[in-house]
Amino acid sequence: MKYIYYPGCSLKSTGKLYEESLLAVFDALDIKYEELKDWNCCGATAYMAVDEKKAFVLAARNIALAEQQFKEEEEVNIVAPCSACYMILLKTQKFLEDNPEDMAVIKAALKESGLDYSAKAKIRHPIDVLVNDVGVQEITRRINKPLKGIRVASYYGCQTVRPYSTFDDQRNPVTMDELFKAAGAEVVEWTMKTRCCGASLTGTIQEVALPLSYIILHEAKKRRADVVTTACSLCQFNLECYQTNIDAKFKTDTKIDVIYFTQLLGLALGLDPKKLGINRLFAQPENLYKIMEGGKPVYV
Repeated sequence: MKYIYYPGCSLKSTGKLYEESLLAVFDALDIKYEELKDWNCCGATAYMAVDEKKAFVLAARNIALAEQQFKEEEEVNIVAPCSACYMILLKTQKFLEDNPEDMAVIKAALKESGLDYSAKAKIRHPIDVLVNDVGVQEITRRINKPLKGIRVASYYGCQTVRPYSTFDDQRNPVTMDELFKAAGAEVVEWTMKTRCCGASLTGTIQEVALPLSYIILHEAKKRRADVVTTACSLCQFNLECYQTNIDAKFKTDTKIDVIYFTQLLGLALGLDPKKLGINRLFAQPENLYKIMEGGKPVYV
């Protein structure tokens, strides 16, 4: 099986390290993929509030492009790592399925640029691909640097399995946990897996956003986690980069390693840390250094 990789805006900018680690893991596991040609922004969640119909056209264009690029393939699987992109593409499919009149309008708009939407594509998250296509057993076989002694708090964010639970439970997802158990880690049981981190409110209303991130980090430390793993560029940014602000506001110590799930899995697969973008992290993962490299930076 071959996949269409839709990076979205963030994985080509602030989330570059997510892209680097994801593609490095895909290559290591022999997952075949092509980047979507001429892709555009999915519109994220903001454009939906400005002009919903045009927002759906914007998102549907990416799906139509994927169907065109893979027209010779039996299946069209679009891998969308960004949680917002993943959710918006799924939302677009459901909206068009449930609203045939709007479907006709949007298809007409796409036709103007030589595209056709056939509802043939399936939107996939990388976690879904790794667990359900590659398989936990195969990943276990490929691990050559087990995460022994590392306590992992898997954090999915609020959009990866909600509102569309296409591959995991909405309230207590476990697929990321399965990956890290396969990699030899100890998985932390906690209730913050899908709690909102504050999203873009860190840049607009910090007094609302910081408490939301604080709750997640505080609980992870309370559960004695060594590292929090994320699957969303905005979640990663908030939980990794605002720890100093949170500690100043709440007079506490929330310092904990926060990295993408693909980075930690890549380390367990024995991949070069630089290829995983470890050196691009805002705050270097000191706990990981102590456990995996005797206190030395893992990317040197």
